[in-house]
Amino acid sequence: MHTKKPHTSLKNFKRLRHTALGFFLEDGVFGANDGIVSTFAVVASVAGAALSPVLVIIIGVANMLADAFSMATSNYLATKSNRDLYFRERMVEEGEVATRPQAEVEEIRVILARKGYAGEELERLTALITNNKKFWVDLMMYEELGFAPPDHRGALKHGIATFFSFIGAGILPLLPYFLLSGDSSTIFFWSFVATGCALFFIGALRAYFTGRSWFVSGLEMLFFGGIAALIAYGVGHVVSDLVR
Repeated sequence: MHTKKPHTSLKNFKRLRHTALGFFLEDGVFGANDGIVSTFAVVASVAGAALSPVLVIIIGVANMLADAFSMATSNYLATKSNRDLYFRERMVEEGEVATRPQAEVEEIRVILARKGYAGEELERLTALITNNKKFWVDLMMYEELGFAPPDHRGALKHGIATFFSFIGAGILPLLPYFLLSGDSSTIFFWSFVATGCALFFIGALRAYFTGRSWFVSGLEMLFFGGIAALIAYGVGHVVSDLVR
């Protein structure tokens, strides 16, 4: 029997997963985070190379679409793999309940004893649980293997939510290049401002999952996103000087 426990979600994360809002926040926040950071990193590197605003748009949009598809596909495949793993392990557990019930009953008894039950109460709860095979297997899956029931919404919906959240946030650093004209440094400045505001907002949303202060979470996201942008801008500037 397996005993390894996977990483468990945080309390707020578990609560939100089972609501429509939680569905969009779960995939949306992480998709938006990657979307805005990766797109602005490309914008910053191209701007650092002193290329024209038209090239910034072309390269930025191409990168954004490719990365959005890649991340959505990864989320789809990861979700699907987790579901497949869950049902495979569940079949094994159901087989053990059917072929060696006494051993599985004893495992339930041990699980309950570890939670503080003893004596008559322990025996009554053990009998109650093992009289319902579905609940019995559900409990064994969670307590013994660390598996919670998979998301019923399906892998495809997770992938779609990730894709559109990535695009929705990733387009923000590019908006000034679509809407403004003139000096490229001025356009880049407004791209930087738009990205900074979006990073702070996305970081604040992450507080729903972490339970931390929304202000601290927003500043943290802004800080690390800013570092990524500075690195990308510096690389673009250095490489541009080297090839000229």
